[in-house]
Formats: sequence, structure tokens, C-alpha cells
Amino acid sequence: MDYRDLEALDNAYVSTFSTMQQTSWGYLFYNERQPDYYDANHAYISTFTGQYEEIIAEVITFYQEKNLVPRFYLTLNEGYQDFLEVLKERGFRFESFDSPVQLWKRNVELKGNPLVKIEQVTAETKHEAIQIECQIQELGGAIREKAFEEEFAHPAFTHYVLKYDGVPCSTACIFQNGRDARLESVATLKEYRGKGLIGQLIAYLQKEVKARGIANFWVMPINERVEKVYQKSGFETVAVIKTGHAFYGGKGIKEIKNGD
Repeated sequence: MDYRDLEALDNAYVSTFSTMQQTSWGYLFYNERQPDYYDANHAYISTFTGQYEEIIAEVITFYQEKNLVPRFYLTLNEGYQDFLEVLKERGFRFESFDSPVQLWKRNVELKGNPLVKIEQVTAETKHEAIQIECQIQELGGAIREKAFEEEFAHPAFTHYVLKYDGVPCSTACIFQNGRDARLESVATLKEYRGKGLIGQLIAYLQKEVKARGIANFWVMPINERVEKVYQKSGFETVAVIKTGHAFYGGKGIKEIKNGD
């Protein structure tokens, strides 16, 4: 697997809801309309080759001039420790993650459920999807609404909602870039979990992906439990990438997901 392809896909994804500015050392992403949306406001360093003081000073100045919190997203490959030490000396906090990468490899036959109805989200029904996703802390809670609106307006995203016995309770999204696509924004209301609804929704999206002629359908699960859920839907873990989040203020991603 070529990690540069995954980086290109991720950059294409983030660029749909933020402005991407390329630098000599990586990328700056920003969206001043969504200051609390971390994915839309961060620096990404591609390789760790030195001049760390200058890079960090550039990033701090860039984001503070826009009244945004300076932060880095990092892939923890060779050489990152030296950079991390300089970040900590400059007052950045740091957290790391094991980030699985999964690829759809096999079909899974599911028995249909007559109580389940899946629809593509429209302008008339997007409030149903927003209401669901804003209740999911892992998606950012209330700040998810603005992000959803920007995604919905972008042609690369297709959002879906699942209704159980007429009640909207699950969502998911396909982000497409060329012949690659990612499964995003998978969510189910707490009271409807354990009914196999996510499996039904993913199977529906897999048929959509196949019909489009997409070559690779990726997903980046947020934790081991979710990783196992996707495995049941035919996704296989093809890599585990060590990633990091360095931030100059505010809460960490783990704190937000834990509701701290």
C-alpha cells in the first residue's frame, strides 16, 4: 500500500471543508468559519527533516493571526521524536493514536429488515441527519452542524439516513475522490444501537460504491470497537498508522471524545 495515496485522499477530503495552503514542509489547513473544527484547522508536516523552530514559529503566527488555535496533525514516522521535543519545549500539548486503515475486501450477505428504510439525504431531509449527528460526541457534538452543511453543499459527498420503523436514527456518508472513496460520518442514536442497523446501512452504501465503479472503498475507524464493526461488513485492516495531535491550547481530541 502506498501511503502517499492515502495522504492524497485525506488532503482531498479535508480540502472540501477548509482551505489548503501548501508549504515547503507540508500543508496548512484553515476554515475561519469553523474555528472549533480541528480537522479544518491544522498544520500537517509531511517529513521530519529539520528547521523545526522555524516551522513551529510559522504555524503559530499563521493561526494566531486568524484567531485560531495552532495545532499539528502528525504521522509518527521516522524522525518525529526530535520534532516532538521542540513542540513540547514551545508549550504544545501532545496526544497519540493508533489509527487503523481499512479497505472493503468482501461482500457480506445480510437478511433484509422490513422496518429499515434507507434514503439519500436531500435538502428537505438534511435536518434529520444533522439532528442525529449532532448527538454523537465522537463527531464533535453541536459543532457538527456547520461541517455537515459544508459537506452537503460539496459534490464529493453523498449523505444517507436510515429510518427504523419510520424514525431517522442512523447516518453515513460516501466521500468520493476519483476512483477512491471513504466511508464517513457513521452514526447511530444510542437507543437504536444493537439492532444491526449500521450493517444494513453500510451494505447499502457498498452497493452504491460498486455501482459507481469505485476501485477502493476506505474507512478509518475511530477505535478498536468500531474497527470490529466494520470487519463484520467486509472491511479488512490493511495498516495501522501511528498519528499524533499537537495543540497550543484548548482540549485534546481524546478529551472531546470522552466528553471531558
